[in-house]
Amino acid sequence: MKIEHSIENAYGRFTAIENEREVGLMTYVRSGADKISINHTEVNPAFEGRGIGHSLVKEAVRYARENKLKILPLCWFVRLVLNRTPDFKDVLA
Repeated sequence: MKIEHSIENAYGRFTAIENEREVGLMTYVRSGADKISINHTEVNPAFEGRGIGHSLVKEAVRYARENKLKILPLCWFVRLVLNRTPDFKDVLA
């Protein structure tokens, strides 16, 4: 599986791709100069339980760290993962 990241203006998207098929996505909006608000995470039901959602969160955390951003987890799943993973607390807004 690979994760692609695209940005258009203030909107961003992480897309999980497996065998040239989109199997999951996470969307966010830039919130000021130093934050992103992750508002939606979705995994294709046929691929649930394989850690795809968690991989999308990890990629968002990597992106936030590289760009000195904080994450506002508006999506319940992202909030859950960030709060349960001590190593991710540094990016939590």
